[in-house]
Amino acid sequence: MPRFLSLVRIDEKNAPAEGPSEEMTERMNALLEEITKAGVMLDTAGLTPTAEGVRVHWEGGRISVTDGPFTETKEVIGGYALSQCKDMAEAVEWSKRFLRVHDDHWTVTCEVRQIAE
Repeated sequence: MPRFLSLVRIDEKNAPAEGPSEEMTERMNALLEEITKAGVMLDTAGLTPTAEGVRVHWEGGRISVTDGPFTETKEVIGGYALSQCKDMAEAVEWSKRFLRVHDDHWTVTCEVRQIAE
């Protein structure tokens, strides 16, 4: 069965500093339990803010390292999920369900890509 990587993109400027609400956390945990029991979820995690990250860039034969935050970027990767689904359509359906557990004030995009085997 193919594997898929879902990159969860958020707008850090619009994400609540205190993180998700208790209700959203409960909805998220229920969905994660369901997707794990279904044998679909292989791994998932949220990421620390870009202020705690570093970008390593290669261009013109040179390496540059930039400490976060990355203010020029509107959306950043806030987390990921690695799943095993029968096809892209199933992976997209799980991603839609994931997005729906978020409170209305969140702006979240999920990019779903099949892993090249």
